Amino acid sequence: MSLIYAASIAAIMALGLYLLLSRHILRIAYGVMLISATVNLVIFLAGRIGNNPPPVMSAGETALAAGSANPLPQALVLTAIVIGFSLVAFLVALALKTYQRTGTLDHRELGDAEALGSPYPASRSDSVTTTAKEARQ
Repeated sequence: MSLIYAASIAAIMALGLYLLLSRHILRIAYGVMLISATVNLVIFLAGRIGNNPPPVMSAGETALAAGSANPLPQALVLTAIVIGFSLVAFLVALALKTYQRTGTLDHRELGDAEALGSPYPASRSDSVTTTAKEARQ
């Protein structure tokens, strides 16, 4: 059964990487979502999926029962879901604003900032030494 889980997780990760390498920003967002889902599945699988009793302790106990589920992977997956959702929401909002301003989501056509050139002087080390010399005078 673990081989089936591993193969399906690998297939989802491969699809996520394929979408992440796309030129379209929304496909990149879908790729990030799929990669986030595969990481959550890996953490879940590392927590040993099975028919274990829930990790609940009665009053007065100091440790979990011997066969209870590990609560740490569940907490990590829950946190990763929230972080992944916020990352994708930010990426989609950024893509929407980009589309409103430029009319495209193809990142090959979003090179306006590169066409302006570098904001730094030709040789940055020369300007730093010139500024230091000016400061001494």
